[in-house]
Amino acid sequence: MSSLRVTTNFRDSNSVDLGTKLITKDYLMSVYPEIGQQIGIPPELWTWGAGTNSRLGDGFATSRSTPVTTSSGGANWKQAKAGTDHTAAIKTDGTLWTWGRNYGGSLGINNAVTVATPVTTFAGGTNWKQVSAGRSYTAAIKTDGTLWTWGYGTNGQLGNAAITSRSTPVTTFAGGTNWKQVSFGNGGHIAAIKTDGTLWTWGLGTNGELGNAAITSRSTPVTTFAGGTNWKQVSAGQNHTAAIKTDGTLWTWGAGTNGQLGNGVTTGIISTPVTTFAGGNNWKQVSSGGYHTAVIKTDGTLWTWGKNTDALNNGSGQLGNASTTNTSTPVTTFAGGTNWKQVTSGQLHTAAIKTDGTLWAWGLNNTGQLGTNNTTNRSTPVTTFAGGTNWKQVSAGFTHNAAIKSVDFASF
Repeated sequence: MSSLRVTTNFRDSNSVDLGTKLITKDYLMSVYPEIGQQIGIPPELWTWGAGTNSRLGDGFATSRSTPVTTSSGGANWKQAKAGTDHTAAIKTDGTLWTWGRNYGGSLGINNAVTVATPVTTFAGGTNWKQVSAGRSYTAAIKTDGTLWTWGYGTNGQLGNAAITSRSTPVTTFAGGTNWKQVSFGNGGHIAAIKTDGTLWTWGLGTNGELGNAAITSRSTPVTTFAGGTNWKQVSAGQNHTAAIKTDGTLWTWGAGTNGQLGNGVTTGIISTPVTTFAGGNNWKQVSSGGYHTAVIKTDGTLWTWGKNTDALNNGSGQLGNASTTNTSTPVTTFAGGTNWKQVTSGQLHTAAIKTDGTLWAWGLNNTGQLGTNNTTNRSTPVTTFAGGTNWKQVSAGFTHNAAIKSVDFASF
């Protein structure tokens, strides 16, 4: 690990001069973040798009069409998740932070007050590993494998065998210490995978989005009709769900009226997992949006399907295929390429990062959620106004985004 020489001498608790020290970059950013800011190291966490309800975390309630840093700054952010009206993020020290609208207690701070800058959850702790934010609810997994939920819960989406909201984190009815990945949908359901490869769903189920061969809601976790112990990654959308197995196959279920299941039809509800029209066993990462789906294959190609238009905004183009026509079968984006690394689907827009570290966005841009310094919709991928080649993770919310950059020490 490379080091950075700090010219300011260190002192012990008795103010004894310890001289100039050579310290690692990670140590500098975790213990002395203010020094990193003073010498010009850029903050890692950026937000843009709709600023109402203070979901951007920059201390204001103003929409931004270019990326801005959160009020807390710092270069030690690890993972961020944009919900509908709030945002959640985890730092490298394992602390969990939330901000924005606090409807139903979605910020987990033991009250329902909207917060314009990042705050830690009531549960505290330094062992948070992965977080997911939905419409007015949040879920997160700790390093000990426990799963916690909080926020609006009248559809059973907290999974604690109740239909009441909670403003502080609670564990699911299923309990356990082997939860691996969780995804909250904007519609009111949740999906999670355990380390044993089993897939569990709960919450709103009236569109078959739980995949348990029923169209009823559940307040406790249930396994999908497909069963199995080889589920690898899952993503919950507005009213549908998509998941990838360890064999590389892709499965979808729920509402398919906009073609978001990718199975070649645009009618009805499918309450059990089905494979997409494209088939194949080389699917790598999936993201379910409002009414569309985006997936990256192991060959680095990016595919989208589902809703591609918005009557109120003269077409949105969230499929990125230079069109505003819905499609029920997978299509590649206009940008093409075999170097896509991560993709995220918002309500009516999409964002993705390439292996070269560039960040691209497309679709509806009425609140500046594409980050292009304007509010013009794009049906083909464009880079954000911030540019750069050091983006490492992005999350598309309902009408805003949160993304993390990697710290670039090349100039030091």
